[in-house]
Amino acid sequence: MQSKRNFTFVAFMAKTSITYKRIWQVAYPIILGSIAQNLIIFTDTAFLGRVGEIALGASALGGLFYLAVIMLGLGFSTGAQIVIARRFGEGKIKEVGPVVDHSILFLIVVAGFSFVLLRYASIDILALIVRSKEIYSGTIDYLEYRSFGIFFAFMNMAFRAFYVGLAKTKVITYTTLVMASVNVALDYLLIFGGWGLPAMGLQGAALASVIAEAFALLFFIVHTFVTVNFSDYALFRFVHVSFSRMLAILRISVPVMMLSFISLSVWFVFFVFIEKLGETALAVSNIIRSFFVILMIPIWGFATATNTLVSFLIGKQKENEVMSLIYKIATLCFFGVLLVVSFGLAFPRLILEVYTNDPNLITLGIPALKVVSVAALIMSIGIILFNGVSGSGRTDVSLVIELLVLAIYLVYAYTLTQVLKTDITTAWTSELVYSTMLALFSFAYLKSNKWRNRTIS
Repeated sequence: MQSKRNFTFVAFMAKTSITYKRIWQVAYPIILGSIAQNLIIFTDTAFLGRVGEIALGASALGGLFYLAVIMLGLGFSTGAQIVIARRFGEGKIKEVGPVVDHSILFLIVVAGFSFVLLRYASIDILALIVRSKEIYSGTIDYLEYRSFGIFFAFMNMAFRAFYVGLAKTKVITYTTLVMASVNVALDYLLIFGGWGLPAMGLQGAALASVIAEAFALLFFIVHTFVTVNFSDYALFRFVHVSFSRMLAILRISVPVMMLSFISLSVWFVFFVFIEKLGETALAVSNIIRSFFVILMIPIWGFATATNTLVSFLIGKQKENEVMSLIYKIATLCFFGVLLVVSFGLAFPRLILEVYTNDPNLITLGIPALKVVSVAALIMSIGIILFNGVSGSGRTDVSLVIELLVLAIYLVYAYTLTQVLKTDITTAWTSELVYSTMLALFSFAYLKSNKWRNRTIS
């Protein structure tokens, strides 16, 4: 028994050969890309904040509904990314291309179903859960245009999985810069009208995002054809569909798809709860959501790096280094988030004035902004630990952890908003509960060492 404990301690504390510099090299292009990506959310919210509370609320629900559906594609691409990183770590470079090819084929099919859900099924789904007729009408108007972006978004995810899986992440920055630049320019022109374009309001924001995603895909395609030698990876051959290969990817991807979809769906439900508190509450929450997403930018970058580098280490048969790697990434992530949080806590009014000139929304938003700032600090550790679980290949366990945490989160949020009818600030403490539970459950599983010896066939 004592020797087993000693082995566990040594394995848990083994130093990783992956340096802080290497972690940063993988993460920072994704972080920069996330900054550009979230300029879309920031710009939409800032412009629509000048249109009115209805536009803010409708864009919140419509945007979250779209994000919940898009998580299906993101979940699959994350699974593909883990497989690609594992093959790369094993030195099986020629097996990378077929993973990408099969991912593209699968995502095309899923995009078709997702479009139908967004464009048509959403009409009936939202009618059942949205109380305000104005918010409902605006959300449907938003999704009428936004739904077309799903095809471009899913293909972007296939390219993203390829590059991130190989830890060649700089292209993610370039792509999202293109997308953000196009969106920012078109947002103003299509929301308010200009250069001969009509003032489309809420629908203009949606159309601008669709066009921006199309430009991002075009950049991915051109960059890949110019810089990548397809024969090195056996890429884009599409010789035949291998069901065994597709199943191997799906075994890793399906749990991630489910947890991503369920996670965003629950967040959408949280906003539905908020909508019951009134249109002003929903408008404030959309502003807080936009700021919270900004706080999450470094977290997403380091989380993606965790998935890739953990899977790579295991492919190199260096499992003893995994926990040391996760600690390093969590440290970098925490201090990265702390920089952004410190600014938000020091100048909350200044930040909220960027989104709206309504003094009531600003007053209501300041205490909620402080709550999500603290939640982001806890999340900076919890998300890294959680992605350490999925990066090990145990995406089935990460799904179980997420379901447990979301169940607690949902009960807590429902009790606050629907039973106690609490204020906005207290409602947003739900994020504190979520981030804390995610960190505790993920750490407990990683420390158990049950993730070891997980193979990806």
